[in-house]
Amino acid sequence: MTQIFVEGGVVVPVTLIEAGPCYVTQIKTEKHDSYNAIQIGFEEAKKLNKPDQGHLKDIPAVKHLREIRTDDVERYQRGQKLDAGVFAVGDVVDVVGISKGKGFAGSVKRHHFRGGPKTHGQSDRQRAPGASGATTTPGRVFKGTRRPGHMGARRVTVQNLQVVLVDPERNLLAIKGAVPGANNDLVMIHKARKQ
Repeated sequence: MTQIFVEGGVVVPVTLIEAGPCYVTQIKTEKHDSYNAIQIGFEEAKKLNKPDQGHLKDIPAVKHLREIRTDDVERYQRGQKLDAGVFAVGDVVDVVGISKGKGFAGSVKRHHFRGGPKTHGQSDRQRAPGASGATTTPGRVFKGTRRPGHMGARRVTVQNLQVVLVDPERNLLAIKGAVPGANNDLVMIHKARKQ
């Protein structure tokens, strides 16, 4: 993340994303595959296995393949190059990525539990979750109860982020706000579904 100045001298916190070049590697149609979509590839690959070499024949070798549903597949041809120019300043987008993995976390960190009292004789209950079940009936802890456990490393979608800057020459997008994942992680950017 960084910050940029927009008109009027306002400072905007942004995340810089390298958005291309991507190549259309496959086109799926309603007639042939029962739905419309395009498959795009990103990031140059140094080495490919034999199945990928056959799939990406006559297309630059790419490391990551993702499928995107679209209704107008006629606009695309196999091998077509897509860059950051498909976005415009002011567009509202959703960004999908894998959140940072935090490992095993307690309920205070994972679910923002308050914890126990800090005084009145407690010695080891300050960050404990407290009781999590009921009494004799039902005599168990319900499924889905918030408990300590693995935190992060999940698919997260951040919705309705605004595109502040587009640089097609360097394939850079500046998106207002934070996006999921660590530095250099792979994210997908698509048109916002809930505007």
